[in-house]
Amino acid sequence: MSKQPHIQLDESIGCTKAIIVGDPARVGVVEKLLENCESLAYNREFRSIKGKFQGENILVLSTGIGAPSAGIAVEELAQIGVKEVIRVGSCGAMQKGIALGELVIANGVVRDDGLTKCYVPLNYPAIPDTQLLTKAMRLCPEGNFGLVRSHDGFYMDNNAEVEEFWSKYGVIGADMESGVLMVVGRLRGLRTLSILNNVVEYQADLAEGVNDLVSGEDKVQQGELKSIELALNILAEG
Repeated sequence: MSKQPHIQLDESIGCTKAIIVGDPARVGVVEKLLENCESLAYNREFRSIKGKFQGENILVLSTGIGAPSAGIAVEELAQIGVKEVIRVGSCGAMQKGIALGELVIANGVVRDDGLTKCYVPLNYPAIPDTQLLTKAMRLCPEGNFGLVRSHDGFYMDNNAEVEEFWSKYGVIGADMESGVLMVVGRLRGLRTLSILNNVVEYQADLAEGVNDLVSGEDKVQQGELKSIELALNILAEG
């Protein structure tokens, strides 16, 4: 089988379990927790490695920002034999009381992105795999489990109003990739889950929160590590 055009990987990698991250730099963070790591490819935003965690082969792939590139990644992972995909990413809280570095784990996603509408109508649900979600609930009972809104941008003039609207309906966090992961994953027969590290408290400054993630602010950095460890432990259970 020839390599997939974007992720530049094929079935020879021998991995059925994968972690996807947005930031290519986060691949290096995951690498520190794996054994026998091997760099695979780096094309555009798609950087990949594989390694072992508790005896399981794990693929780690970055997808860049947003639904279009994440959707490409999920499609191509399905083509090379991957069966389970956990997103380890960042989000902004949509409810007060969710502190920096706390985990937000989606048990469903509001599909407010543009891409998933091109696959299926909006009344098709974006939900995680039940078994993966159950493992997350057992391994991380202190996590914030609830609805996440996946959207396409940060800088629209009405962002504050839109966030307030969805917050009133119980949405607990916002990201850009969980919806497409769950929709495309389910359509292609993949088991999926999204584990998010809160980097922006509700109604706080977006730029400050994202900069804290980039600079390694303590609480945010600890949350990133915790989200990665949770994903690895879930995948290692078989």
